[in-house]
Amino acid sequence: MTRTLADWLAHSESLHPKTMDLSLERVQQVRSAMGLRFDVPVITVAGTNGKGSTCSMIEAIALAAGYRVGLYIKPHLVHFEERCRVNGAPVAAESLDEDFQAVEDARGEVALTTFEFSTLAIAHRLAREPLDLVILEVGLGGRFDAVNAFDADCAVITSIDLDHTEFLGPDRESIGREKAGVLRTGRPAIVSDPVPPQSVIDHATEIGADLWLMGRDFNQQGDRQQWGWSGRGRRYHGLAYPALRGANQLLNASGAIAALESLRERLPINAQAVRRGLAAVDLPGRFQIVPGQPALVLDVAHNPQSVAALALNLDQMGFFPRTLAVFGAMRDKDLAGVMARIAPLIEHWYLTDLPLPRAATAVELADTLASLPGSTPAASRHPTPSDALSAALAAADPTDRIVVFGSFYTVGGVLKQGLPRLKAPHQA
Repeated sequence: MTRTLADWLAHSESLHPKTMDLSLERVQQVRSAMGLRFDVPVITVAGTNGKGSTCSMIEAIALAAGYRVGLYIKPHLVHFEERCRVNGAPVAAESLDEDFQAVEDARGEVALTTFEFSTLAIAHRLAREPLDLVILEVGLGGRFDAVNAFDADCAVITSIDLDHTEFLGPDRESIGREKAGVLRTGRPAIVSDPVPPQSVIDHATEIGADLWLMGRDFNQQGDRQQWGWSGRGRRYHGLAYPALRGANQLLNASGAIAALESLRERLPINAQAVRRGLAAVDLPGRFQIVPGQPALVLDVAHNPQSVAALALNLDQMGFFPRTLAVFGAMRDKDLAGVMARIAPLIEHWYLTDLPLPRAATAVELADTLASLPGSTPAASRHPTPSDALSAALAAADPTDRIVVFGSFYTVGGVLKQGLPRLKAPHQA
């Protein structure tokens, strides 16, 4: 019987293990039963912030070099099939039926979480494609993440910050130790965090990984017009800035280039591919500026580090009379830390509920905002992100700026009907 993607996701929800064993044993058991393996190089990307950007840059450069590329990226903004890309485009939702069925047939009595089930299904989809490279974005953590059931030929660790502390530990050292679980003995370990936790370095050294550190094994430098990358025996000069905007994107681009350079004996790239790939890379919701009046910025920043980067990027955009914020986030985030980082830039908050039990309600967000030290900016509460955006637009002048940020569900909520093109009602 053919099931729709929605049917499969609902089915996988029903299989959630009654107790979590914090191991990869179940995933590895099902993967083995499926005979699931990749015969091409695999790059895994772990970290707190910058994973999606790094994955997309690796993908774009490899595509520009003429390689066939499969990418597992998450979470999605609007449609689940965004998570599985082949040669730069999402696969058709109905094409995943065969892959979910393969997991179902192989698992027997093994219970899987929805994430584990869908990870195996997407891996199966990529394994049956004629590819030259597979890129897998790690979800939460690394050591026990379902993606870690696959041995990577190269692992990348992006910037590390406090997030998911209830699962990963209370500090960067604990979190770094979990992220470092994706590293493999004798294989390249690219660390693009310029100040990584010592736990990452220690684990890489302990297992004998080929550690590439930012500032030691590869580096980047530039001015306002262009930048350059240097690494082990290779340099790229006169590069244009990546198409992805933001203060941290050079770090992500540097890690992406380093990952591909570490595999150059199997996947050689040249300067033209780097230039073309970085110019073409596209990833919605990462400091995405949408033309219109007022200006609209979409960003999935949802922890203090990423929101601090968002605030810096907003500050560098130039003068706007007012900045209005549409914000929704999960209850388990550092909501006070997130809101405090950007509050000085915001004249009015449009706080939104989100359609998940673990999401903070607009009322809870308003209470958090009111608890911040200093003057409390104006705030209103709304049932959905699209309602919050509509209210912000009604109050905005053409010269103002609206920033939609927080959870993927916040940004995805305003993208459900397509990319908004704003026109303030005050505009003639």
